[in-house]
Amino acid sequence: MGRMSTGAGRGRYGEAVFRPGQPGEDDRIDLGALTYDDMTLDRLRALGAGPGWNCLDVGAGTGTVARRLIEEAGVTSVLAVDRDVRFLAARPLPGLDLLEADAVAPDFDPGSRFQLVHARFVLMHLPSWRRVIARLGGLLADGGVLVLSDAIDLTSRSAPPSPYTRVMQAMWQGLRDTIGTDISWVPQYPQHLREAGLVSVAGEIRVPPLTPGSPISRFWVNTWDRARESMVATGLVDDTTIEEAVRYLESPDCAALSPGMITAWGRRPMPA
Repeated sequence: MGRMSTGAGRGRYGEAVFRPGQPGEDDRIDLGALTYDDMTLDRLRALGAGPGWNCLDVGAGTGTVARRLIEEAGVTSVLAVDRDVRFLAARPLPGLDLLEADAVAPDFDPGSRFQLVHARFVLMHLPSWRRVIARLGGLLADGGVLVLSDAIDLTSRSAPPSPYTRVMQAMWQGLRDTIGTDISWVPQYPQHLREAGLVSVAGEIRVPPLTPGSPISRFWVNTWDRARESMVATGLVDDTTIEEAVRYLESPDCAALSPGMITAWGRRPMPA
């Protein structure tokens, strides 16, 4: 029936799993973007993102948020940072600058201060997330806003057992064992931002509907496929259970909640 966790894994996102060079990885990322970009852009614009703003997007992936900040919110510039910028470089845009770098590295310094620093589905994969929150907050201009989003799962551990819930539990455990992914701390995001010295802190949770053929349903199917080895290694599921969960997501009988996204934000205080 599974085994106890051995603790955070030693691999890294993009190396042990979810490699950018794996065919279709950009499509998987874009399924997440189709699910969450509207929510993210609504929040960023509500916080003031617009003309005159210089922005930093950390772990920018395929660049959908960065491009929409320029094209729709009208920000002046976005510096998009990722350890691998191949997807970003495929679609250049005036005002979009790229930096291939590791935001966790001790020498990471984009060389500017920003009105907006944003990272989505990044810190949950980093064991040094506390230090990264402080570092990203330190890149804000006075009055600038730090906006962080990560996954939150409200039901997997409390919902009645099913192939779907078992597969979700195995996914989180497998990713923790493999690359150190940990979402246990994210419900306290607002408190962590306040502890980092930010003000006007708040947060929200959005849960997309699971419907057959929806972007989020397809995202989970693709994610399970790429993380399958680590999921099966937990002993919580086997290939048959994963295939049952896939069929469930594709069925009109699907009646479950997806993991959602928590977004929290706070501002760097203005000088006294």
